[in-house]
Amino acid sequence: MVDRASVRVRTTALSVLVMAVALLVGSVALLLMSRASLRNGIETAAEERASTLAAQVESPGPAGEPDDDFLWQIRDAAGVVVRSSPELDVTLPAEETDQIDIPGTDHPYLIVTEDADSYTVVVAASLEEVDESTDAVVTPLLIGLPLVLLVVGGVTWLVVTRALAPVERIRREVEEITGERLDRRVPEPAGRDEIQRLAVTMNRMLTRLEESRQRQQRFVADASHELRSPLSSIRQAAEVARTHPGALPEGELAEAVLEESGRMQRLVEQLLLLTRTGEGVSRSVQDVDIDDLALAEARRVRRSGLTVDASGVGAGRVRGELTALAQVVRNLTDNAARHARSTVGVRVVTRADGVELIVEDDGGGIPVGERERVFERFVRLDEARTRDEGGSGLGLAIVWETVHAHGGTVTVTESPLGGARFGVRLPAS
Repeated sequence: MVDRASVRVRTTALSVLVMAVALLVGSVALLLMSRASLRNGIETAAEERASTLAAQVESPGPAGEPDDDFLWQIRDAAGVVVRSSPELDVTLPAEETDQIDIPGTDHPYLIVTEDADSYTVVVAASLEEVDESTDAVVTPLLIGLPLVLLVVGGVTWLVVTRALAPVERIRREVEEITGERLDRRVPEPAGRDEIQRLAVTMNRMLTRLEESRQRQQRFVADASHELRSPLSSIRQAAEVARTHPGALPEGELAEAVLEESGRMQRLVEQLLLLTRTGEGVSRSVQDVDIDDLALAEARRVRRSGLTVDASGVGAGRVRGELTALAQVVRNLTDNAARHARSTVGVRVVTRADGVELIVEDDGGGIPVGERERVFERFVRLDEARTRDEGGSGLGLAIVWETVHAHGGTVTVTESPLGGARFGVRLPAS
C-alpha cells in the first residue's frame, strides 16, 4: 500500500507542479501582452493628439478642449510654455518617456512630443486604464489559478487511483501464488491498456510455469520408474543367488547385472543429454554436413542386417552443434531400425528455406492420434517391445528438444514404405 500511495502522490504532485508552471508562465505572458497592447494604444492616441495640436499651433484661441486622458503644453524655441491644458499647472518634461509621475495626479503618464515650426508640442497620456485593466485580470487569476490546480490535483489523484486499482488486485493475487498453487491466475482488466497487457503476460508466464512444473513432476516420476526397473532386476537376481546358491547357472548373475546396469547407464546418459538440450545450443556451433552424418548412420544400420536406402542423400549443410545433431540423426535411425521389418530409408534434401532430413521405415507406423505424443518424454507406443530392446522413451524427445534448440521443426507422417516418416527441417548455414 505504501508503494501504491507513493506512486499516486508523486504522480499527482508532478502533474500539479507542471500545470502550475504552465499556468504561471501563461498568466505572466497574458498580463505582459495585455499591458503592452494597452500602452501601445494609449501611445498611438497621444501621438494623434500631439499631431492635432501641432496642426493648430498657429491658430488663434485655445488649441483644444479639456481632456481627462491627456495633458498638453506648447513651447516656443526658448522652451517657454505658450499654451497648455487648462487644468495643468506644472511643466511637463521636454523629452519622451514611457512612464512618469506628474505632481497632483494619481496615475503615471507617458510623454510624447511633436515639433511644429518653431514650437514643440508635449502631450502626457494617462496610464490609468492600463493599471485598471491589469488589476481586473490579476484578481481572477489569483482566485482561478489555485482552483484550477486543485481540480487538476483532484482529477489526477482519482485517475491514478483508478488506474492503480487493477495493479493492486494483481499484486494481491500474485502474493497468494506459490509453487503449489500455480493454477491460480491474476485478474485481467477489461480495458485494452498496458495494465491489461501486463496481466495477460503474467497469466501466460504462470501458464508456462505450471506446465513446466507439471513436466518436471512427470519427468521425475517417469525417471524414477525407469530407474527402478533395472534396479529391481539386479536386486531380484542377487537375492535369488544369495538365498539359493547354485540356483542360477554360473555367470548368469554377472550377465544380469551387466545387462541391467547397461540399461541404467544408457538411461542416465540420455537424461543428461536431454537436460543439456533443454538449455539450448551451446556456443560450440560450426558448419555441420548433415549428409555425412546420415551416410555414417546408414552404414551402421546396414551392419544389423536391415536394408538401408540412402540413395536420396544429397548435400546439406547447417549451422549447429555437431554432437547434438549427430545424436538427432542416430536417434531417428535407431528408432526406424527398431520398428522396421526389413527396410529403412534415409534422405537429405536442400531446400530454399533450409535442409530437410527424412528417416522412414516399413514398420507398423504411428497412429495419427499418437504422432504428437511420441515426442514426449518416456512415451512408448509399443511398451513391451521397446523395453525388451532397451528403448527408454527418450530418443524422440531428445530429437524434438535438439531440433527446436537449433531453430528447426520435426514432423511425423506416414511413409510410402508403409511405416513412419520423420522429417526434420533445419535452417541452412
